[in-house]
Amino acid sequence: MEVTDVKIKLLDGETRVVAVAAVTFDDCFVVHGINVINGQNGRFIAMPSRKISDSVFLDIVHPTNSETRKMIEEAIFAAIDKLSKPQ
Repeated sequence: MEVTDVKIKLLDGETRVVAVAAVTFDDCFVVHGINVINGQNGRFIAMPSRKISDSVFLDIVHPTNSETRKMIEEAIFAAIDKLSKPQ
């Protein structure tokens, strides 16, 4: 599986969510709504989820192993870094 496209929407505001990403895999499957969050230990991604109670969220989609999560994170972070650099 390969990440073939990443679309980023940078967010302005005072929340920890700094961007929302849509990632396309193998030019045939896309996952929308991946949040990029600035945490205490740096930025990380949060996969799309649904709130099922006041304090419980359930992931709608997620990688099944750490290598795939890392591949997705790296693709998203590279796209954000490219947008953030002056041309």
